Amino acid sequence: MRIELKGIEETDTFGKRLGELVEAGDVICLNGDLGAGKTTISKSVGLGLGVEDYITSPTFTIINEYQGRLPLYHFDVYRLNDGEDLYDLGVEDYFYGKGVCLIEWAENIQEYLPDDRLELWIYRTENPDERIVELKAFGNRSEFLAKELIK
Repeated sequence: MRIELKGIEETDTFGKRLGELVEAGDVICLNGDLGAGKTTISKSVGLGLGVEDYITSPTFTIINEYQGRLPLYHFDVYRLNDGEDLYDLGVEDYFYGKGVCLIEWAENIQEYLPDDRLELWIYRTENPDERIVELKAFGNRSEFLAKELIK
């Protein structure tokens, strides 16, 4: 499934809608090159979840936690040397807990991700404000999310 986002406003709307749809235990994976818009979408998902704090990329802390309608666990795994480092962080408590996991650079830890997850592959276009997002659903819950997002 593929969505074209024709500007910042559409990107914000997309992220907010995703934030409104997610439930506890959902895992959303954000993949794409530097500057593709992973953190921009993360901020919008947080708004959709009712997070009032300013959301930043957790590049050096690996995980930032925010409170909204549900806890939001925002990961940036770009700097992890090995997916095994995730277990030192107690990642299973996050993946199967009472919040939503949003993982930037998730392709770096593909083999450690839960079976049910929604992957967003974000691509830049010639227009600096536009993005193409490919949605790849793994599992029933993620399939539901993807179908709702393309409506």
